[in-house]
Amino acid sequence: MKTDTLGPATLFLAVVSLIHIWLNLFSLASLQVLALLHFAALSLVLLVHPAAPRTVAGWLGRILISVVPAAAALVLLGQQDAFHQRGMEFSSVELFCVAIVILAGIYFAGRNGLLVSLIIVAFMSYALIWGKYIDGPLGFPGLSLETVLFRSVYTDDGMFGSIAGISASFVFMFILFGAFLVRSGAGDFIIEMAQLVAGRITGGPGLVAVGASAMTGTVSGSAVANTVTTGVVTIPLMKRSGFPASFAAAVEASASTGGQLMPPVMGAGAFLIASYTQSDYSTIIALSMIPALLFFFAIAFNVGIEAQRLNLKLEDDGQPRPSFWQIVRRRGASFIVAMVGLIWLLVAGFTPVYASGIAICLVVAASWLTENPMGPRQVILAFADGARNAAMIGLLLVAIGLVVNVLAMTGLGATFSLFVVEWAGGNLLIALVLVAVASLILGMGLPVTAAYVVLATLCAPALTQIVALDLLVGPIATGTIEPAQQAVLALLDPHQTGTGQGEAAARDFLNGLSVESQALLIEQLLDPARLAGLTLAAHLAIFWLSQDSNVTPPVCLTAYAAAAIAESHPLRTGFMAWKISKPIYLMPIAFFTTPILSGDPMTMLWGGAISLCVLVALIVAIEGYLLRPVNPLIRAALCGAGVICLLADDPLWRGGSLGIIVLLVGLCILLPKRPEVPRLFSI
Repeated sequence: MKTDTLGPATLFLAVVSLIHIWLNLFSLASLQVLALLHFAALSLVLLVHPAAPRTVAGWLGRILISVVPAAAALVLLGQQDAFHQRGMEFSSVELFCVAIVILAGIYFAGRNGLLVSLIIVAFMSYALIWGKYIDGPLGFPGLSLETVLFRSVYTDDGMFGSIAGISASFVFMFILFGAFLVRSGAGDFIIEMAQLVAGRITGGPGLVAVGASAMTGTVSGSAVANTVTTGVVTIPLMKRSGFPASFAAAVEASASTGGQLMPPVMGAGAFLIASYTQSDYSTIIALSMIPALLFFFAIAFNVGIEAQRLNLKLEDDGQPRPSFWQIVRRRGASFIVAMVGLIWLLVAGFTPVYASGIAICLVVAASWLTENPMGPRQVILAFADGARNAAMIGLLLVAIGLVVNVLAMTGLGATFSLFVVEWAGGNLLIALVLVAVASLILGMGLPVTAAYVVLATLCAPALTQIVALDLLVGPIATGTIEPAQQAVLALLDPHQTGTGQGEAAARDFLNGLSVESQALLIEQLLDPARLAGLTLAAHLAIFWLSQDSNVTPPVCLTAYAAAAIAESHPLRTGFMAWKISKPIYLMPIAFFTTPILSGDPMTMLWGGAISLCVLVALIVAIEGYLLRPVNPLIRAALCGAGVICLLADDPLWRGGSLGIIVLLVGLCILLPKRPEVPRLFSI
């Protein structure tokens, strides 16, 4: 959101951003100090954003929901030493302030939807009250109110723990970086560049939407914001070129959702994944690049098929188009220099926080090479935009710590993970379906980032365990275990009933172990680097699946936002976006069944090639069109070959299915030129 008014409110918002810059780049503040100041500062942002109230009652209400929580957080910050000196015993004032910040967190979360607040209340009341009335593994004896309040505020799993720290550092700094890019004219540059590249191609306006959303997504933190930013240009452009309104809106919604999968920011997901998996940020963005590009290729392929189906022709409006260098000269230097500089800094080993801080300086410096140089006024406005844009996502991430805290202190996360393992029966595909269903349900109430946090806590251990156990089947079945690991295996299988007895016996042995024994066996028999890779794949799969609520009815806010711009039917747009966004469901499977996340560049490219063939085969099979309608027999064959290629373990099966896909797609392309081919084989 941008405003050009340079008044007291704008100056105050700019100060909030400057405070965050000082905390992140120049101070040595602890995690909890950083999180408390972050919460207090963003609470005060609500004093002036949205627009200031016009009545006394309005101001009193705004002060109550903004200044009071900020003051309570600052009191807790000032009382930290005294609190620990008393042996972590609450005083009356501290207890009151803790209650205030928790209630404020629930309220702030509710500004993203009432259901978000209800979810937080349900989890906290489970730990306090109703967990004791549940029988079985989901039961919980309950904790005292003081214990719950303490753990909600003073632990790394609570409101002011690791998630709030990520929000205060990585998320805020990259949102601020995005605000500077927008002020420098990068948004217009992205649209113009996409039009230059795709505007001369049949169906080009749809490809403009894909390209613009991909580039905007590199710095955008919200799929909905991405949609309304680029959609106001791309959706009318697609409609004028002949695409139906619902399809135009669906393309924009799908591409904007894909923007959250596009490095380097990934809608704050890259930082959260790095924190959960203890992986380097640069590793996350390197592994995410090929899957993200495949997602956008799939959308572009859908656009091309639809343009062929509608027989859209390239129209030349007769207007001269600017050249690449003209566009770069007018607006592009700040975007190109800043993005290249950011990536170089990350590769060189700078932390994301320092890299983003330097990249902000590069935006300002490079803007003087364009027609939109950023002077002091534009810099202040960019600082204000950053604080304004970060307010609600930041406060939501702080509040969602209340849910993560309950999952950690009650063991509910581990219990749910065990349920996933049990329900899946060791089958990865079923486990991913369960995660997709859970993400869709959570996504109806939680924004994507919050849904990922909850799902990662609940399901990532289960996915990792299922795949890790599957990797152990082969060595145990054949008895090819390292001598140093034989002792652990002999302890768990003293009679050698599963070792060296074939695959069926090995699976029976593994399934018969307790969860603790399985974890011990995985830790001892699996290479630590391989296990870390599996954990990272599990988190990336969950992150991708958590995006489905953007484009999957009945909620799909991103599709609804695009439908409002296109003036199309919201639900019809939602189903169309869901169909176009099928890689959201297919790529998480590929993360485990292909080497696309292996880390080796050539092997990753091979995994990308496999995934590309799968996507082409399934898109053609579902759409039933490629240059002209495709014969049902060929569609069925492509569907079967695509599924086998995606799931096959045996290289012969995968190689055969790849050959079938290449052959059939080649036929679809070449046969229109040979009308004499018999009808049975026509497409």
